[in-house]
Amino acid sequence: MTAKPVPQPTPNTEPYFEYAARGELRVPRCRACGLAFMYPRTACPSCASEDLEWLLCSGRATLHTYLINTRPAPGFEEDAPYAIAVVELEEGPRLMSNIVECPQTSEALVLDMDLEVVFDKHGDVAVPKFRPVGRTS
Repeated sequence: MTAKPVPQPTPNTEPYFEYAARGELRVPRCRACGLAFMYPRTACPSCASEDLEWLLCSGRATLHTYLINTRPAPGFEEDAPYAIAVVELEEGPRLMSNIVECPQTSEALVLDMDLEVVFDKHGDVAVPKFRPVGRTS
């Protein structure tokens, strides 16, 4: 069995993962036009301003879309089946993640369901994932 890969932060994503390791979900926001966006980059995708800040998000989201992966990538064999999802943060941006702490079935994974962030720690790196609101681990 292959070891589960861990994200390797880049200069643009390093703050994202540093905040996640502290239990904070933050996304870039443009100070010029106010757009919050995801993925981290050096300029706003709307107005091209480089005047960016890291917005602290509420951690609340809704399930925008997903697929249930039954053929896991190397290192994820024990997790299968698992949902690969696009969640829409309360603040607007959408990001890819996983839905956890619920059955990985189309009956349980309802579009627009309310979600909250949880952090999956891998050593020094934490990955934001989402669970249905009200679940506790």
